[in-house]
Amino acid sequence: MDYTSEEILQYIEEEDVKFIRLMFRDAYGVQKNISVMPGELKKAFTDGVTINARRIDGFGDDSQHLYLKPDASTLAILPWRPESGRVIRMFCDVCTSDGKPCESDTRVMLENAVAHAKQEGVEFKFGSKSEFYLFKLDDEGNRTETPYDEAGYMDIAPADKGENIRREICLTIEEMGLRPERSHHEQGPGQNEIDFHHGLPLEAADQMSTFMMVVCTVAGRNGLYADFSPMPVKDNPGNGYHINIYATDKDGNDVCRYVAAGILDKIREITLFLNPSEGSYRRFGTGTAPDRVNWSEGSESALLHIAEREIGVRTELRSPDALSNPYLAYSLLIEAGLYGIKNKLELPNLAADDELLLPQSYKEACETALKSEFVKNIVPSAVLQSYTGR
Repeated sequence: MDYTSEEILQYIEEEDVKFIRLMFRDAYGVQKNISVMPGELKKAFTDGVTINARRIDGFGDDSQHLYLKPDASTLAILPWRPESGRVIRMFCDVCTSDGKPCESDTRVMLENAVAHAKQEGVEFKFGSKSEFYLFKLDDEGNRTETPYDEAGYMDIAPADKGENIRREICLTIEEMGLRPERSHHEQGPGQNEIDFHHGLPLEAADQMSTFMMVVCTVAGRNGLYADFSPMPVKDNPGNGYHINIYATDKDGNDVCRYVAAGILDKIREITLFLNPSEGSYRRFGTGTAPDRVNWSEGSESALLHIAEREIGVRTELRSPDALSNPYLAYSLLIEAGLYGIKNKLELPNLAADDELLLPQSYKEACETALKSEFVKNIVPSAVLQSYTGR
């Protein structure tokens, strides 16, 4: 819900809020923030709060001073902070000194992609399924290599020790206005999964950012460490970040198959941004993690799993991992989907021998992205340089 600055200031006074975290992200989606006191919030809405962005990945050497402009619709109380002297957070867009959106801000990139889709008469929605491991901490609070339990897929307590952790996570994010759908123990020891209902792109990306913050916070409060990295435990399943995509045109027609074909066409070029670490490529081809450019209506190990649902066709992309930046990932998936719609691309009928491989290393993914005109037309040069070093 969109509030006026006056309504928010009144809310802050009534709810005894003493700290406001203005949150933004670097090129990799890593959350950053600056805290302001209530007396500074009105100025934040009108003029923004200055940051030295030169030290933030993806904003470039020339971006010494940028400004955070809070998005009032993202206001949420941090439930784990004290009720007396409460703390709230708002996500921010990053702006230049003249008040214009900073093109290197990936949240702004997603807003632009959504605007492009609207111009083309297409509405996208995204849902997510994110996996993570829980590890024990040592006596000094440092992460160990010992998983929290030895349970398996969809096991229950007492083997599943993560049951109460997942419950606390779901209740906490519900307090913050998010909509978790289901949760369960995954295949690996100490591995868990929480799924979310689909939502509009910006809402879904904000939700993923909030989710990761809550998981890490709740885990720490329980003496544990949450690990979203692609391959936390050798010889065990990796962590995937499965993205569900829905798309309809202005007449309400489902266009998800065109979207899926567009994603297949561009997937090698954008893999760097969906899988931004060396470990991402060790995950490919293990368990049910895909390593080929293919699709299926049945196989869960295909890159794209396409299924009919009551609300329309759902395309599940299974290659990304949660180290990716959801704002950047959704921007690229929207643009790839629009490319498929514009060119009326059909899903290919590929024999196994015809299937291309996804990039097999971080280096190959960088080289593929750098050769892509599609990527260069969407990803700002400072962000691309941050990922590739070139």
